[in-house]
Amino acid sequence: MCTLLRHSEAERAEFEIFLGILDDVERAYEPPAWVDVRQFDCRGAFHRSLKACGTFLRDVKPDVTVSFLPRANFVNVLSQPSRSIISVRGTMSVRLSRDARGRAARGAMRLAYPRAARVIAVSNGVAEDMTANFGIDPDRIAVINNPMDLDAIAASASEASNVSVPKPFILTVGRLMKVKNFEMLIRAYAASGTPRTLVIAGDGPLRSALEEVAQSCGVADRVVFTGFLKNPYALMRQAELFVQSSDTEGFPNALVEAMAVGLPVISTNAPSGPSEILAEAERTTIDGLTFAPHGVLTPPGDVYAMAEALRAMEDRERSLSYASKAAQRARAFGAEVGKNRYWDVIRDVANSLEPCP
Repeated sequence: MCTLLRHSEAERAEFEIFLGILDDVERAYEPPAWVDVRQFDCRGAFHRSLKACGTFLRDVKPDVTVSFLPRANFVNVLSQPSRSIISVRGTMSVRLSRDARGRAARGAMRLAYPRAARVIAVSNGVAEDMTANFGIDPDRIAVINNPMDLDAIAASASEASNVSVPKPFILTVGRLMKVKNFEMLIRAYAASGTPRTLVIAGDGPLRSALEEVAQSCGVADRVVFTGFLKNPYALMRQAELFVQSSDTEGFPNALVEAMAVGLPVISTNAPSGPSEILAEAERTTIDGLTFAPHGVLTPPGDVYAMAEALRAMEDRERSLSYASKAAQRARAFGAEVGKNRYWDVIRDVANSLEPCP
């Protein structure tokens, strides 16, 4: 969202832009100074969010509203459906739990999401999931990959890293939570026998449990947990390989960011973004590993396949070839491309309506 806004300077002449933030939490990213920001204190509660959104919309009277993530999407659609654009960030039929809460969320999405004026899906797989499992008309869905600020990534990568780790090393980045399946990666790393260090950049509720997994696998002295990094790109530039181990992904930003820095990459073939990023052309599958044009894909949750992929990427010639191809492929996801497509959808909705009274 912040990347989208940073690259929307030209649109200021056409639109007055407001940003509503539902919760009073520390910001990991900052929008441009010229954006009118209203930050509320909804504390994660849906009823407070709906009330705050209603007050916000009555105040600014927007012609179009664009929301990100489920709670914001719900309040957006319920507040003014004909003017709402919702952005769906993941394969929700897979991501939502199978318990009563997950079933309730699925039911609510099936009722609310089809009422939105437009739905922006971050990948083709997410779009297909919205149609097949949530009843959204394909004609109302626009597939727009996350806009990536490649120049900003390159600038940050050139800075000195404030983290020192043993080299050579393999890097993975993400919040330490179940869906990222870092446990599988640690077990695969241990099974691979690679001499390189494994660096896990990020923080989250499973850190202690993952440290115990590394200990039980006998690799605790070779697995480094850095915690959250404000600038992961400076460390990323020093890595030999980037690995993503998620069970599900909508559009994995970190994967494209690593490619932009020039790293060869391995990713689980999680629904639905990784294969669209790495395999937009022909691919070759050998012993469960998919050697795609721009990286290696492995089945989600498969320790053996991930271990094999880690060993395969020790081949210097293969690794260098993938690094070159990855950097070229990352350019397809530049911020200007995504930004323009977002604004095309916004204009389409705005032009179909009478101005907000």
